[in-house]
Amino acid sequence: MSHRLRRIAEPFVVGPPAGARVRTRLRVSDADATALAEVGAHLGSLAGADLARRCAERRLGADGRKVSRQARKRALTAASSSRWAGAITRTTNDAWGLAERNLLAGRVSLRARARMIHRRLAAPVAGRDGRTRGYATRVERWEKQQRLQRLEARLAVVDARLDEGRLSIVRGGRRLARSRHNLEAAGMDQTAWRQRWEAERWFICADGEADKRWGNETIRWHPDEGWVEIKLPAPLAHLANRPHGRYRLSCPVVFAHRGGEVAAQASSAAVRYDITYDPGRGRWYLDASWKTGSGGTPSLPVLRCHPVLAVDVNAGHLACWVINPATRPARRSPSALTCRAWRHPPVMGGCGQRSPSCWASPPSTAARRSSSRTSISDKSGPKAANAQDAAPATGGGAGRSAGLSPASPRGSSGTGSPRWPPTAG
Repeated sequence: MSHRLRRIAEPFVVGPPAGARVRTRLRVSDADATALAEVGAHLGSLAGADLARRCAERRLGADGRKVSRQARKRALTAASSSRWAGAITRTTNDAWGLAERNLLAGRVSLRARARMIHRRLAAPVAGRDGRTRGYATRVERWEKQQRLQRLEARLAVVDARLDEGRLSIVRGGRRLARSRHNLEAAGMDQTAWRQRWEAERWFICADGEADKRWGNETIRWHPDEGWVEIKLPAPLAHLANRPHGRYRLSCPVVFAHRGGEVAAQASSAAVRYDITYDPGRGRWYLDASWKTGSGGTPSLPVLRCHPVLAVDVNAGHLACWVINPATRPARRSPSALTCRAWRHPPVMGGCGQRSPSCWASPPSTAARRSSSRTSISDKSGPKAANAQDAAPATGGGAGRSAGLSPASPRGSSGTGSPRWPPTAG
């Protein structure tokens, strides 16, 4: 029976994130909101036209992409500015690259599913062909034949789109666009949908510049005085309330979370700013993001010398336990609180995926319990993309938690986390 068991994957270490992003609310006045809406709508229309032009060019080589961006940026500069045009074309290129990678990943998934059905169809009903098990009944086999035809039809469409370099990119989100056809199920009326759709397609994003004052020439935040200024596009210069075509918001702006880091970064390096609007709440937000020095990824032997927060990803909760270097659950210590298992309900995102915010609580709890690393164990499959958000973190596939030795604590499920409920004592 051992040859039929799933192979336990080797643990791997996920490096810390290479950037940081924080958000604060903008308590703008009516005049500020009107000005921001006009800027967002104007730049959003330019971003939509630039994306349409890039999609019409289809797939390009490295030199072609460079020439294309130069030409598109030159065409946008007259209607905005050189820096706004640079941010728009950079965003367009990122969206194109992401769409192409998603289509390639979709083709790999479709091929794998079709290949699996082909193998099982070759086996007899309720029988086996070597190690491949056939379908249990003829009805199930017939249904899988129909599914195979649908998968192959979808695969043919994806192959044709990749061969032609024809991608489909929806500014504002495909899910929101589809919800327009069923507003009742989406819980919105036509007015609310239209407001959300327009807000999602606005564009107020400025890339940072290290050699400019406060790390950004287009959107500036003064850490001491707490004001935010925006360099208006040329057609909207009449809205300026400051010299040189700038608009200063009337509200003070403070980053309550990691504000010192934002101020230090703005004083010495580049900071990117994004201004967004949430029509459901009627609130404006300012996001600051910048690159951070990762300092390298530690090795497993180094991580095993420190306490580790073991996180077992379950269907309805995250089961966590702080593990000491001896692979035992950490108990009472003179300098720390009593460490015991706890649950954390994950925040579910779209398509059943766990959103990155669901990892925020366990790492912060680990810090209070003298744990410096996080070990992610997901028995339903690797979640490397989510694990990277819990930094610094380690991850493992197929039931093995990184940062732990092969031995598991007594009463555990074999993944570095105890069974629920944990035994007393």
